[in-house]
Amino acid sequence: MELNRDNLKKILGIIAFTVLLYAALQRWEMIAAGLQTAFGYVFPFVLGACVAFVLNVPMRFIEIRIIEKWIKDPKNYLYKNRRAISLVITLILVAGVLFFVFFQVVPALVDTIGTVIEQSQVAIQALQRWAYQLGDRYPDIAQKITQQITEIRLDWDEIIQKVGTWLRSAGSQVVTSTIGVATSVAGKVVNFFLALIFSFYVLMQKEKLSRQCKQLLYAFLPEKVVERFLHIASLSSLTFARFLSGQCLEACILGGMFFVAMTLLGFPYALLIGVLIAFTALIPIFGAMIGLVVGAFLLLMVEPVKALWFIVLFFILQQLEGNLIYPHVVGNSVGLPSIWVLVAVTVGGNAMGIPGMLLFIPISSVIYALLREDVYGRLRRRYGDRAQALTVVNPPVMPRRKRKPKDPPGKGV
Repeated sequence: MELNRDNLKKILGIIAFTVLLYAALQRWEMIAAGLQTAFGYVFPFVLGACVAFVLNVPMRFIEIRIIEKWIKDPKNYLYKNRRAISLVITLILVAGVLFFVFFQVVPALVDTIGTVIEQSQVAIQALQRWAYQLGDRYPDIAQKITQQITEIRLDWDEIIQKVGTWLRSAGSQVVTSTIGVATSVAGKVVNFFLALIFSFYVLMQKEKLSRQCKQLLYAFLPEKVVERFLHIASLSSLTFARFLSGQCLEACILGGMFFVAMTLLGFPYALLIGVLIAFTALIPIFGAMIGLVVGAFLLLMVEPVKALWFIVLFFILQQLEGNLIYPHVVGNSVGLPSIWVLVAVTVGGNAMGIPGMLLFIPISSVIYALLREDVYGRLRRRYGDRAQALTVVNPPVMPRRKRKPKDPPGKGV
């Protein structure tokens, strides 16, 4: 390799990168702490961007598919303010769903827990009566137990001293933890409202922000890099939006199935459990299990037999939903085959829990689409017209090229 100026710059760049990478690995804890602190500063804005992206899906549907479709007069008041009206309707719908879930499900759970406490007190009294009856039947065993209890001697002065010491330390800890919890809660509330306000600004001015980001990219990066980045960003945005809409559609279908089935079979709390399962089913594949536990708990205190039948009904509908509805509805919406939807949910859940389940499906879909584009492009460049035959399930038999016969041994000697 010729040692000219360009090659010298490349060598120096590689050396500088290696030195920086080594220094970063040696100070990784310090760098991680700094990144965590920096992320804490921008967290409200990141959260606001995520909230804006989620709210943009129903807001865009209302704005384009309803208002712009039915009101075509640009001078109309509703048409002029369609963005603000769509945002308000979206917030009302989201708040209505959350209000129904928390103010209908939570009171029912509180009543059920109260019933469980009452039943437990009755059970404790019955257990005490059974213990007394057992003592009357077997006096020798009761006498031995009583004798063992009386032989236990306690140093009450030492116990009182230890309890006083524990109370003093616990009191100071409670005061400190109370101040810390109050500060943390106040900070989270402030961050939430900042994120919500920021999301409103993003939704109202999303076209302007998009144009500014494009100008910034074209100003500092090569055109090919910007076009590739914008292609990936557009594909990711479309995939995540389709995933959210497909997930909501699947949750509504599952909740409707439970409501209809429970109504026909005469189960109590049909509407309540149906809405609860639809709400928890927003967590891919495994989210409805939360609805199973809560629904069975509600029915157990009313009609225990129907609680068992509800569990049977749940697993039947869950099999239909998991094997037929979910892979087709969500998989088709994001363009990901059913088998890879299951793989993405499993890997995401093991890696990051519930957020991983929600994120890995659209991320896998984006990777799948980009990899498919790259593979098809490579096949077309390598095989030309034969590339399409190589991508079908049962490719036709391609004619073999005639090889030039080898020279017989000894020829040309």
